[in-house]
Amino acid sequence: MRRSTDEGLLSELLGAVERELPRAVQLRHRLHEQPELAHAEHHTAALVAEAMPVACASVAGTGLIARVGAADGAPVAVRAELDGLPVKERTGAPFSATGETMHACGHDVHMAALVALARGAHGLWERLPVPLLAVFQPSEEAYPSGAQELAEDELARIGPLAVMGAHVHPELAWGEVALDARAVNASCDAVEITIEGESTHGGYPHLGRDPILALAQTIVALHAQAGRRIDPLHPATLTVGVISGGTAENVIPQTASARAALRAHRPQDRETLRELVQEVVAGVAAAHGCRGSAVLVEGEPPLENDARIVAGARELLHRAHLMPAAEWRSCGSDDFAFFGALAPLAMAFVGLDGADGFERRPLHHPELLVPDAAVGAVARVLAVLYVAAAATTRAA
Repeated sequence: MRRSTDEGLLSELLGAVERELPRAVQLRHRLHEQPELAHAEHHTAALVAEAMPVACASVAGTGLIARVGAADGAPVAVRAELDGLPVKERTGAPFSATGETMHACGHDVHMAALVALARGAHGLWERLPVPLLAVFQPSEEAYPSGAQELAEDELARIGPLAVMGAHVHPELAWGEVALDARAVNASCDAVEITIEGESTHGGYPHLGRDPILALAQTIVALHAQAGRRIDPLHPATLTVGVISGGTAENVIPQTASARAALRAHRPQDRETLRELVQEVVAGVAAAHGCRGSAVLVEGEPPLENDARIVAGARELLHRAHLMPAAEWRSCGSDDFAFFGALAPLAMAFVGLDGADGFERRPLHHPELLVPDAAVGAVARVLAVLYVAAAATTRAA
């Protein structure tokens, strides 16, 4: 009986969301035209608040939350991200951004989809089994993390039953949704590496200690050791994305530095990566007569999907005219994972490849243009996740 009730509610909710999509697509265009960077999403938040069917409360600086349904009782939270990226757009879309900031990760689509869901749910508020809490989170793309701030403050006080989210992805097929249990995204920690040597003339290297050479060897050793310390069957990566040092080609400088990212699906592998960075940096630097240090900037934990919510949602996807994708996980990361300290999570990945008019580009690419039809696909997935989470938490 409960399964039939859940499917009936989902059908009503999907119908209500469908009626909101034209308005939501218009909102998506307005959001895409004027993206804002992390911690500065003032206009973005104003557009969202204006489109919502209920009053929004300001949280975490530029963030918003809004309760749809009963005024009391623990809600199921559904999250979208407010911020854009420091990318100059090259899509040629009529609603392109004109500055140096772009919604190159689909956040404009996620926001519009959540507004559509909130508006549809508001029309059915007496039928909702638990309240829906729409969470428009600031600063997903930069630190300090908006999700972490919310998880430690406003959402901790509210105490959601579960937190749901969806993200578009160009590597998955249109009409398919990747929704799997356990770790689906990696943790991510940043590391700042500094090698200190002794400066000298490039023609007299024996009179100094070369931090550039030590740093180069350190980078090679870091990649080698990451491949030897972690079980190859466990997803984990180490990436050195920034190196710097020196001011002239004929001068051995005093210092050289690099910045790296460490990612892992398992907490124990995350710790292994942290330890090996400290060992390798200090050891290789010492072998070159230099001093090496590594400062860790802790980021988000692995994103762990709740198995029961995932199972319930997968059974309902066909009601939204969507199909489960083959098992799919990545070493991407998302600060959505911070919400796992509060409640069960479920993050779905919504396929774009093969959508009408979509030209495949990776996330964060200046030519990535998510199709308008994705607003509806994401909204339907969020509706499925809300119903599945409500059913699972009621049964618990």
